[in-house]
Amino acid sequence: MVVLSTGDGVNGFMLDPSIGEFILTAPNIRVKPRGKIYSLNEGYAHYWDPAVKEYVASKKNPECGKPYGARYVGSMVADVHRTLVYGGIFMYPATSQTPKGKLRLLYECNPMAYIMEQAGGVASTGTKPILDLQPESIHQRAPIYLGSKEDVEDVLALIKKHGL
Repeated sequence: MVVLSTGDGVNGFMLDPSIGEFILTAPNIRVKPRGKIYSLNEGYAHYWDPAVKEYVASKKNPECGKPYGARYVGSMVADVHRTLVYGGIFMYPATSQTPKGKLRLLYECNPMAYIMEQAGGVASTGTKPILDLQPESIHQRAPIYLGSKEDVEDVLALIKKHGL
């Protein structure tokens, strides 16, 4: 599948090998306002800041309603595609070991943020929109929270609450 935006929404195309062309199979992809899945590498939980720890705990053990499902493939493209299709949130936060984040701004964060925002979602560093970052180097790293608008807004509210 190829997911593409030319600045006016998001469309998905599948290769039809019988004719050797990509066919529009998912027109006008829109991410749900809220999902039921969170995605991040929980192996780094010990290094997360308090806001991320609180957010993940609230999704695992909510005060009311069903807990979110945890899904993490370890491939940003696959994890973000699932988030785009089913809603929810993908996070690769800064940690005490990687305070500037781990994913590269120009060729990991920006393309996924662009697709997600074009589909009605949100993409943030935790303090500002990913697409508002002015690159300072080609391999610059950034933390990222992206996905369904309401899910991302929930984690951003906790980041603000914790003064991070």
